[in-house]
Amino acid sequence: MTETCAAETDADQEFSYRPLAWLAVATFSMGIDGYVLTGLLPSIAEDLHVSVAAAGQLMSAFALTAAFAGPVLGAATSRWERRTTIAAALAVFVLGNLVVGLATTYPIAFAGRVLAALGACLLNAAVSGYVIAVTPVRHRGKALSFVLGGLLTATALGVPFGLLIGQSSWRYPMILVAAMGVVALAGILRGLPRRQLPAGRLTDQLRPLARPRLLGALLVTTGILTGSFTCFTYAVLILGPSFPAGWMIVVIMFGYGVASALGNAVTGRLADRFAAPRVLTVVLVFLLLNSILGMAGLMLTSAAALAVIAVSWFFAQGIGNGGAAVPQQVRLAGLAPESPAILMALNGSAISLGSALGSALGGLALTAGSAPHDLLGIAAVVLAGTLVLQLTVSRVPRIRP
Repeated sequence: MTETCAAETDADQEFSYRPLAWLAVATFSMGIDGYVLTGLLPSIAEDLHVSVAAAGQLMSAFALTAAFAGPVLGAATSRWERRTTIAAALAVFVLGNLVVGLATTYPIAFAGRVLAALGACLLNAAVSGYVIAVTPVRHRGKALSFVLGGLLTATALGVPFGLLIGQSSWRYPMILVAAMGVVALAGILRGLPRRQLPAGRLTDQLRPLARPRLLGALLVTTGILTGSFTCFTYAVLILGPSFPAGWMIVVIMFGYGVASALGNAVTGRLADRFAAPRVLTVVLVFLLLNSILGMAGLMLTSAAALAVIAVSWFFAQGIGNGGAAVPQQVRLAGLAPESPAILMALNGSAISLGSALGSALGGLALTAGSAPHDLLGIAAVVLAGTLVLQLTVSRVPRIRP
């Protein structure tokens, strides 16, 4: 017993966050890539000679590819050494962004987004698995927060900066993401220790889907992200009439990132004190009311009132969207504590699927002639259905197959 405790103490003392810093840089670049295009859709559409709705489908292509390819690629590469897997995935992600940044036509840009998504979904799964494997249990939560915190930091800091340089050309942020990926790749190859993990099978990853309660919970994730991206993908169109200057959108996106971080921090503490499903239900009610009140407010004619309501709705959405992640992850981990890694991978696919469906739904509505502020009403319908599903899943008895 004494020898075991001493070994654990030595492992804790020897552990360092320094090698993981390069993984944080990689997730930071992924975070910029995932959100920066939202504020650049008009420029992309004009340059590639397509509609804004079609430009929005570049985000749908990325998310939909990641949703379905993630589990498959994870299983296919499960026998690979982890540093090699991370490096290969990051290289594909960088190449995809270079293709988008240099694209001369819409089909080329679309293909680049698909390629980038293939790298990103594998990279996200490989990074999480690596951190869990190499981190002592007592440091695991902090390590995951440190590495995956790159995504949240990108939303608050990287995206506004990307939008700022994107005012000259929408291609510059794509080149920036690729450049950061190259830096992270060099650091990973040089400073990240090798690690071989037990191989996994696709059937093992999909087995939790046989449990109705788990499947319903994952669909709640998809519903939340669908409602979110129905509006977020086209936020520049919703906010544009009140904030026409490019620098205004940059500032607002920064505020959205801060609001998301605030929501994440608050619900993280609440999930430790109260039942996670209850916290998630409150967040869903908040998002639903925000969409309904936001749409009603944007029908006003006063320019000053429109500006206040638009930015209030957007920041509140950031709080709700950022706040939904922690209680949902806690709830999922509680539903299947024997396979948390598999559930987090499936939850990642549910997030990507919701992002793709939301972007596609918003694009279809705009193409059909809906006004940008009508997207809030569509999001409200999606969130209402998701709330019903959430309440149903929360009441279903926990039955194991």
